[in-house]
Amino acid sequence: MGEWGRSKGQGVYLVGGGVRDALLGIPNYDLDIVLEGPAIPFARELARAKGWKVRTHPRFGTAKLFWEDFSLDIVTARSETYEHPAALPTVKAGTILDDLARRDFTINAMAARLDAASFGQLLDPHGGREDLAEKLIRVLHPGSFRDDPTRMLRAIRYEQRLGFRLHPQTEALLLGHLEGLNLLTGERLWHELDLILQEAFPEKALLRAQGLGLLERLYPALAFDEWFAESFGRARELRGLSLSMRAVYLGILAWRFDEAQSEGCIRRFRMPGWASRTIRDVIRLKRFVAALVDPLLPPSRISERLEKLSAEAIGAAAAAADSPTLRERLERYLSDWRHVAPFLTGDDILALGVRPGKEVGAVLRALRAARLDGRITTRDQEIAMVREMASHL
Repeated sequence: MGEWGRSKGQGVYLVGGGVRDALLGIPNYDLDIVLEGPAIPFARELARAKGWKVRTHPRFGTAKLFWEDFSLDIVTARSETYEHPAALPTVKAGTILDDLARRDFTINAMAARLDAASFGQLLDPHGGREDLAEKLIRVLHPGSFRDDPTRMLRAIRYEQRLGFRLHPQTEALLLGHLEGLNLLTGERLWHELDLILQEAFPEKALLRAQGLGLLERLYPALAFDEWFAESFGRARELRGLSLSMRAVYLGILAWRFDEAQSEGCIRRFRMPGWASRTIRDVIRLKRFVAALVDPLLPPSRISERLEKLSAEAIGAAAAAADSPTLRERLERYLSDWRHVAPFLTGDDILALGVRPGKEVGAVLRALRAARLDGRITTRDQEIAMVREMASHL
Protein backbone atom coordinates (compact mmCIF):
# COMPACT_ATOMS: atom_id res chain seq x y z
CA MET A 1 0.00 0.00 0.00
CA GLY A 2 2.81 2.38 0.86
CA GLU A 3 4.57 1.67 -2.43
CA TRP A 4 1.30 2.10 -4.29
CA GLY A 5 1.02 5.57 -2.80
CA ARG A 6 4.69 6.40 -3.42
CA SER A 7 4.29 5.50 -7.10
CA LYS A 8 1.65 8.20 -7.26
CA GLY A 9 3.65 10.74 -5.26
CA GLN A 10 1.40 10.41 -2.22
CA GLY A 11 2.63 9.68 1.28
CA VAL A 12 0.81 6.83 3.05
CA TYR A 13 0.86 6.50 6.83
CA LEU A 14 -0.51 4.32 9.60
CA VAL A 15 -1.78 6.75 12.23
CA GLY A 16 -3.37 7.08 15.64
CA GLY A 17 -4.36 4.11 17.74
CA GLY A 18 -2.67 1.56 15.49
CA VAL A 19 0.71 3.21 16.06
CA ARG A 20 0.08 3.76 19.77
CA ASP A 21 -0.91 0.15 20.40
CA ALA A 22 1.94 -1.23 18.27
CA LEU A 23 4.40 0.65 20.46
CA LEU A 24 2.64 -0.68 23.56
CA GLY A 25 2.54 -4.24 22.22
CA ILE A 26 -1.28 -4.31 22.27
CA PRO A 27 -3.24 -5.98 19.42
CA ASN A 28 -5.31 -3.52 17.39
CA TYR A 29 -7.34 -4.50 14.35
CA ASP A 30 -9.04 -1.11 13.93
CA LEU A 31 -6.44 0.50 11.70
CA ASP A 32 -6.52 3.95 10.10
CA ILE A 33 -4.49 4.99 7.07
CA VAL A 34 -3.87 8.63 6.19
CA LEU A 35 -3.03 9.56 2.62
CA GLU A 36 -1.47 12.83 1.54
CA GLY A 37 -3.85 13.02 -1.38
CA PRO A 38 -7.48 12.21 -2.27
CA ALA A 39 -8.44 9.05 -0.39
CA ILE A 40 -11.42 7.87 -2.42
CA PRO A 41 -9.77 7.58 -5.89
CA PHE A 42 -6.75 5.94 -4.24
CA ALA A 43 -8.94 3.41 -2.42
CA ARG A 44 -10.98 2.59 -5.53
CA GLU A 45 -7.90 2.03 -7.68
CA LEU A 46 -6.22 -0.08 -4.99
CA ALA A 47 -9.39 -2.15 -4.54
CA ARG A 48 -9.57 -2.87 -8.28
CA ALA A 49 -5.92 -3.88 -8.40
CA LYS A 50 -6.11 -6.16 -5.36
CA GLY A 51 -9.60 -7.55 -5.87
CA TRP A 52 -10.81 -6.03 -2.60
CA LYS A 53 -14.17 -4.48 -1.84
CA VAL A 54 -14.47 -0.77 -1.17
CA ARG A 55 -17.08 1.45 0.46
CA THR A 56 -16.75 5.21 -0.01
CA HIS A 57 -18.12 8.19 1.91
CA PRO A 58 -17.81 11.17 -0.47
CA ARG A 59 -19.27 13.60 2.06
CA PHE A 60 -16.31 12.98 4.36
CA GLY A 61 -13.70 12.11 1.75
CA THR A 62 -13.08 8.70 3.31
CA ALA A 63 -13.13 5.08 2.19
CA LYS A 64 -13.05 1.63 3.77
CA LEU A 65 -11.37 -1.37 2.15
CA PHE A 66 -12.47 -4.95 2.87
CA TRP A 67 -10.85 -8.31 2.26
CA GLU A 68 -11.75 -11.54 3.99
CA ASP A 69 -12.50 -10.61 7.64
CA PHE A 70 -10.30 -7.51 7.66
CA SER A 71 -11.08 -3.87 6.95
CA LEU A 72 -9.09 -0.69 6.70
CA ASP A 73 -10.11 2.98 6.83
CA ILE A 74 -8.40 5.38 4.42
CA VAL A 75 -8.75 9.13 4.85
CA THR A 76 -7.24 12.20 3.28
CA ALA A 77 -4.78 14.09 5.46
CA ARG A 78 -6.56 17.19 6.65
CA SER A 79 -6.50 20.15 8.97
CA GLU A 80 -9.36 21.30 11.16
CA THR A 81 -10.57 24.61 12.54
CA TYR A 82 -13.41 25.31 14.97
CA GLU A 83 -15.67 28.31 14.43
CA HIS A 84 -16.74 28.29 18.08
CA PRO A 85 -16.38 26.05 21.15
CA ALA A 86 -17.92 22.58 20.73
CA ALA A 87 -18.61 23.19 17.03
CA LEU A 88 -18.07 20.41 14.53
CA PRO A 89 -14.77 21.16 12.78
CA THR A 90 -14.32 22.79 9.41
CA VAL A 91 -12.07 20.48 7.43
CA LYS A 92 -9.71 21.03 4.51
CA ALA A 93 -7.00 18.92 2.90
CA GLY A 94 -3.57 19.17 4.45
CA THR A 95 -0.30 17.38 5.14
CA ILE A 96 0.36 14.52 7.51
CA LEU A 97 1.69 17.04 10.03
CA ASP A 98 -1.57 18.99 9.77
CA ASP A 99 -3.46 15.76 10.34
CA LEU A 100 -1.47 14.84 13.43
CA ALA A 101 -1.87 18.36 14.83
CA ARG A 102 -5.68 18.05 14.81
CA ARG A 103 -5.74 14.94 17.01
CA ASP A 104 -6.85 14.64 20.61
CA PHE A 105 -3.82 13.43 22.60
CA THR A 106 -0.10 13.14 22.00
CA ILE A 107 -0.21 9.33 22.19
CA ASN A 108 -2.72 9.36 19.31
CA ALA A 109 -0.76 11.92 17.28
CA MET A 110 1.93 9.65 15.86
CA ALA A 111 2.27 8.16 12.39
CA ALA A 112 4.38 5.44 10.79
CA ARG A 113 5.42 5.57 7.15
CA LEU A 114 4.35 2.65 4.97
CA ASP A 115 6.56 3.06 1.86
CA ALA A 116 9.36 0.51 1.48
CA ALA A 117 12.26 2.96 1.68
CA SER A 118 11.11 4.41 5.02
CA PHE A 119 8.79 1.66 6.28
CA GLY A 120 8.01 2.04 9.95
CA GLN A 121 9.70 5.41 10.31
CA LEU A 122 7.93 7.19 13.16
CA LEU A 123 6.59 10.73 12.91
CA ASP A 124 6.12 12.05 16.44
CA PRO A 125 5.94 15.85 16.34
CA HIS A 126 4.15 16.18 19.71
CA GLY A 127 6.12 13.88 21.98
CA GLY A 128 3.69 10.98 21.99
CA ARG A 129 6.33 8.28 22.41
CA GLU A 130 7.74 9.98 25.49
CA ASP A 131 4.23 10.27 26.96
CA LEU A 132 3.70 6.56 26.28
CA ALA A 133 6.84 5.81 28.27
CA GLU A 134 5.68 8.11 31.07
CA LYS A 135 2.11 6.70 30.88
CA LEU A 136 0.57 10.13 30.39
CA ILE A 137 -2.55 11.38 28.61
CA ARG A 138 -1.77 14.88 27.36
CA VAL A 139 -3.63 17.20 24.98
CA LEU A 140 -1.79 18.87 22.14
CA HIS A 141 -2.67 22.47 23.00
CA PRO A 142 -4.47 24.49 25.71
CA GLY A 143 -7.61 24.97 23.60
CA SER A 144 -8.18 21.27 22.95
CA PHE A 145 -11.07 20.78 25.41
CA ARG A 146 -12.60 24.11 24.44
CA ASP A 147 -12.65 23.11 20.76
CA ASP A 148 -14.01 19.62 21.39
CA PRO A 149 -15.36 18.90 24.89
CA THR A 150 -15.95 15.24 24.00
CA ARG A 151 -12.20 14.86 24.43
CA MET A 152 -12.74 15.02 28.20
CA LEU A 153 -14.60 11.72 28.11
CA ARG A 154 -12.08 10.21 25.73
CA ALA A 155 -9.24 11.32 28.01
CA ILE A 156 -10.53 9.33 30.96
CA ARG A 157 -11.46 6.38 28.73
CA TYR A 158 -7.89 6.08 27.48
CA GLU A 159 -6.46 6.84 30.90
CA GLN A 160 -8.37 4.01 32.55
CA ARG A 161 -8.08 1.52 29.69
CA LEU A 162 -4.30 1.89 29.47
CA GLY A 163 -3.61 2.38 33.17
CA PHE A 164 -2.16 5.84 32.46
CA ARG A 165 -2.81 9.14 34.22
CA LEU A 166 -3.79 12.59 33.01
CA HIS A 167 -0.88 14.99 32.67
CA PRO A 168 -1.33 17.57 35.48
CA GLN A 169 -1.78 20.42 32.99
CA THR A 170 -4.26 18.37 30.97
CA GLU A 171 -6.28 17.58 34.10
CA ALA A 172 -6.28 21.28 35.05
CA LEU A 173 -7.47 22.20 31.56
CA LEU A 174 -10.21 19.57 31.77
CA LEU A 175 -11.48 20.88 35.10
CA GLY A 176 -11.42 24.41 33.71
CA HIS A 177 -13.59 23.53 30.71
CA LEU A 178 -16.32 21.34 32.23
CA GLU A 179 -19.01 23.84 31.24
CA GLY A 180 -18.20 23.04 27.61
CA LEU A 181 -20.02 19.73 28.01
CA ASN A 182 -23.26 21.71 28.22
CA LEU A 183 -22.68 22.91 24.64
CA LEU A 184 -22.64 19.44 23.12
CA THR A 185 -25.58 17.76 21.46
CA GLY A 186 -27.05 14.71 23.13
CA GLU A 187 -25.94 12.52 20.22
CA ARG A 188 -22.29 13.46 20.66
CA LEU A 189 -22.44 12.88 24.40
CA TRP A 190 -24.19 9.55 23.93
CA HIS A 191 -21.54 8.41 21.46
CA GLU A 192 -18.81 8.93 24.04
CA LEU A 193 -20.79 7.39 26.89
CA ASP A 194 -21.59 4.37 24.73
CA LEU A 195 -17.88 3.92 23.96
CA ILE A 196 -17.16 3.90 27.69
CA LEU A 197 -19.84 1.24 28.21
CA GLN A 198 -18.09 -0.91 25.59
CA GLU A 199 -14.81 -0.93 27.52
CA ALA A 200 -13.70 -4.13 29.23
CA PHE A 201 -14.09 -2.47 32.64
CA PRO A 202 -16.26 0.63 32.13
CA GLU A 203 -16.62 1.21 35.86
CA LYS A 204 -13.02 2.46 35.98
CA ALA A 205 -13.74 5.35 33.61
CA LEU A 206 -17.13 6.06 35.21
CA LEU A 207 -15.66 6.27 38.72
CA ARG A 208 -13.00 8.63 37.38
CA ALA A 209 -15.65 10.70 35.58
CA GLN A 210 -17.62 10.94 38.81
CA GLY A 211 -14.55 12.08 40.72
CA LEU A 212 -13.77 14.78 38.16
CA GLY A 213 -17.35 16.07 38.12
CA LEU A 214 -18.10 15.05 34.52
CA LEU A 215 -21.12 12.82 35.10
CA GLU A 216 -23.29 15.45 36.74
CA ARG A 217 -22.48 17.74 33.82
CA LEU A 218 -23.71 15.11 31.40
CA TYR A 219 -26.98 14.63 33.28
CA PRO A 220 -27.69 15.80 36.86
CA ALA A 221 -29.17 12.49 38.04
CA LEU A 222 -26.31 10.45 36.58
CA ALA A 223 -24.00 9.22 39.35
CA PHE A 224 -21.53 6.42 39.91
CA ASP A 225 -20.05 4.98 43.08
CA GLU A 226 -18.62 1.73 44.42
CA TRP A 227 -22.10 0.16 44.54
CA PHE A 228 -22.43 0.63 40.78
CA ALA A 229 -18.88 -0.66 40.26
CA GLU A 230 -19.68 -3.84 42.21
CA SER A 231 -22.87 -4.29 40.21
CA PHE A 232 -20.89 -3.99 36.97
CA GLY A 233 -18.60 -6.73 38.25
CA ARG A 234 -21.57 -8.99 39.01
CA ALA A 235 -22.96 -8.27 35.54
CA ARG A 236 -19.87 -9.80 33.95
CA GLU A 237 -20.77 -13.09 35.61
CA LEU A 238 -23.72 -13.17 33.16
CA ARG A 239 -21.53 -13.09 30.04
CA GLY A 240 -22.45 -16.63 29.08
CA LEU A 241 -26.12 -15.72 28.67
CA SER A 242 -25.80 -13.99 25.27
CA LEU A 243 -26.48 -10.51 26.60
CA SER A 244 -25.27 -7.19 25.20
CA MET A 245 -23.03 -6.04 28.04
CA ARG A 246 -23.18 -2.37 27.06
CA ALA A 247 -26.98 -2.55 27.46
CA VAL A 248 -26.70 -4.37 30.80
CA TYR A 249 -24.30 -1.71 32.08
CA LEU A 250 -26.67 1.01 30.90
CA GLY A 251 -29.54 -0.67 32.75
CA ILE A 252 -27.49 -0.69 35.95
CA LEU A 253 -26.74 3.02 35.52
CA ALA A 254 -30.50 3.62 35.39
CA TRP A 255 -31.34 1.36 38.35
CA ARG A 256 -31.61 4.24 40.82
CA PHE A 257 -33.55 6.51 38.46
CA ASP A 258 -37.22 7.19 38.97
CA GLU A 259 -39.47 7.36 35.91
CA ALA A 260 -39.05 11.11 35.38
CA GLN A 261 -35.26 10.86 35.63
CA SER A 262 -35.17 7.94 33.21
CA GLU A 263 -37.18 9.82 30.60
CA GLY A 264 -35.06 12.92 31.12
CA CYS A 265 -31.91 10.87 30.58
CA ILE A 266 -33.27 9.36 27.37
CA ARG A 267 -34.10 12.84 26.08
CA ARG A 268 -30.79 14.38 27.17
CA PHE A 269 -28.71 11.83 25.28
CA ARG A 270 -31.19 11.35 22.44
CA MET A 271 -30.66 7.64 22.92
CA PRO A 272 -31.21 5.08 20.16
CA GLY A 273 -34.09 2.63 20.45
CA TRP A 274 -32.23 -0.23 22.12
CA ALA A 275 -30.90 2.06 24.85
CA SER A 276 -34.27 3.72 25.48
CA ARG A 277 -35.96 0.33 25.73
CA THR A 278 -33.36 -0.94 28.19
CA ILE A 279 -33.88 1.98 30.56
CA ARG A 280 -37.67 1.86 30.32
CA ASP A 281 -37.72 -1.89 30.90
CA VAL A 282 -35.59 -1.45 34.01
CA ILE A 283 -38.12 1.05 35.36
CA ARG A 284 -41.00 -1.33 34.53
CA LEU A 285 -39.29 -4.24 36.25
CA LYS A 286 -38.70 -2.22 39.42
CA ARG A 287 -42.48 -1.80 39.79
CA PHE A 288 -43.01 -5.50 40.51
CA VAL A 289 -39.75 -6.43 42.25
CA ALA A 290 -41.60 -7.16 45.51
CA ALA A 291 -43.89 -9.67 43.78
CA LEU A 292 -40.96 -11.54 42.25
CA VAL A 293 -39.57 -12.52 45.66
CA ASP A 294 -42.87 -14.06 46.83
CA PRO A 295 -41.86 -17.64 47.80
CA LEU A 296 -45.19 -18.98 46.50
CA LEU A 297 -44.77 -17.47 43.02
CA PRO A 298 -44.14 -20.33 40.53
CA PRO A 299 -41.68 -20.10 37.63
CA SER A 300 -44.54 -19.73 35.14
CA ARG A 301 -45.81 -16.58 36.84
CA ILE A 302 -42.32 -15.14 37.12
CA SER A 303 -41.72 -15.82 33.43
CA GLU A 304 -45.07 -14.29 32.51
CA ARG A 305 -44.04 -11.03 34.20
CA LEU A 306 -40.59 -10.96 32.64
CA GLU A 307 -41.12 -12.22 29.10
CA LYS A 308 -42.02 -8.84 27.61
CA LEU A 309 -38.90 -7.16 29.00
CA SER A 310 -35.50 -7.13 27.31
CA ALA A 311 -33.04 -9.71 28.55
CA GLU A 312 -30.50 -6.94 29.14
CA ALA A 313 -32.84 -5.07 31.50
CA ILE A 314 -33.40 -8.31 33.41
CA GLY A 315 -29.64 -8.88 33.53
CA ALA A 316 -29.15 -5.37 34.88
CA ALA A 317 -31.71 -6.02 37.60
CA ALA A 318 -30.04 -9.32 38.48
CA ALA A 319 -26.70 -7.57 38.89
CA ALA A 320 -28.14 -4.62 40.82
CA ALA A 321 -30.57 -6.51 43.07
CA ASP A 322 -29.85 -6.50 46.80
CA SER A 323 -32.09 -9.54 47.37
CA PRO A 324 -30.33 -12.91 46.79
CA THR A 325 -33.75 -14.44 46.06
CA LEU A 326 -34.53 -11.89 43.38
CA ARG A 327 -31.09 -12.25 41.88
CA GLU A 328 -31.38 -16.04 41.76
CA ARG A 329 -34.81 -15.94 40.12
CA LEU A 330 -33.79 -13.41 37.49
CA GLU A 331 -30.66 -15.35 36.63
CA ARG A 332 -32.67 -18.58 36.45
CA TYR A 333 -35.08 -16.93 34.03
CA LEU A 334 -32.21 -15.77 31.82
CA SER A 335 -30.35 -19.08 31.86
CA ASP A 336 -33.27 -21.55 31.76
CA TRP A 337 -36.88 -20.45 31.95
CA ARG A 338 -36.93 -18.08 28.99
CA HIS A 339 -35.81 -20.91 26.71
CA VAL A 340 -38.54 -23.36 27.75
CA ALA A 341 -41.06 -24.11 24.99
CA PRO A 342 -43.70 -26.81 24.45
CA PHE A 343 -42.82 -29.91 22.46
CA LEU A 344 -46.03 -29.46 20.46
CA THR A 345 -46.48 -26.87 17.73
CA GLY A 346 -49.57 -24.94 16.72
CA ASP A 347 -50.19 -27.47 13.93
CA ASP A 348 -49.98 -30.30 16.45
CA ILE A 349 -52.58 -28.60 18.64
CA LEU A 350 -54.95 -28.10 15.70
CA ALA A 351 -54.58 -31.77 14.82
CA LEU A 352 -55.61 -32.67 18.36
CA GLY A 353 -58.96 -30.94 17.93
CA VAL A 354 -58.43 -27.37 19.12
CA ARG A 355 -60.27 -24.84 16.93
CA PRO A 356 -58.18 -22.34 14.96
CA GLY A 357 -57.91 -18.91 16.57
CA LYS A 358 -56.89 -17.48 19.91
CA GLU A 359 -57.49 -20.83 21.63
CA VAL A 360 -54.31 -22.20 20.03
CA GLY A 361 -52.23 -19.47 21.64
CA ALA A 362 -53.92 -20.04 24.99
CA VAL A 363 -53.14 -23.77 24.83
CA LEU A 364 -49.50 -23.12 23.94
CA ARG A 365 -49.17 -20.73 26.89
CA ALA A 366 -50.78 -23.31 29.20
CA LEU A 367 -48.38 -26.00 27.99
CA ARG A 368 -45.37 -23.77 28.58
CA ALA A 369 -46.59 -22.86 32.07
CA ALA A 370 -47.07 -26.53 32.91
CA ARG A 371 -43.57 -27.36 31.73
CA LEU A 372 -42.04 -24.45 33.67
CA ASP A 373 -43.76 -25.54 36.86
CA GLY A 374 -42.79 -29.18 36.40
CA ARG A 375 -46.38 -30.44 36.04
CA ILE A 376 -45.57 -32.08 32.72
CA THR A 377 -42.22 -33.16 31.30
CA THR A 378 -42.88 -35.22 28.16
CA ARG A 379 -44.52 -34.87 24.75
CA ASP A 380 -47.08 -37.55 25.62
CA GLN A 381 -48.09 -35.62 28.71
CA GLU A 382 -48.54 -32.52 26.56
CA ILE A 383 -50.78 -34.47 24.16
CA ALA A 384 -52.89 -35.69 27.06
CA MET A 385 -53.16 -32.17 28.44
CA VAL A 386 -54.23 -30.73 25.07
CA ARG A 387 -56.91 -33.42 24.62
CA GLU A 388 -58.26 -32.64 28.06
CA MET A 389 -58.31 -28.91 27.31
CA ALA A 390 -59.87 -29.46 23.86
CA SER A 391 -62.80 -31.29 25.43
CA HIS A 392 -63.63 -28.16 27.40
CA LEU A 393 -63.03 -25.48 24.75
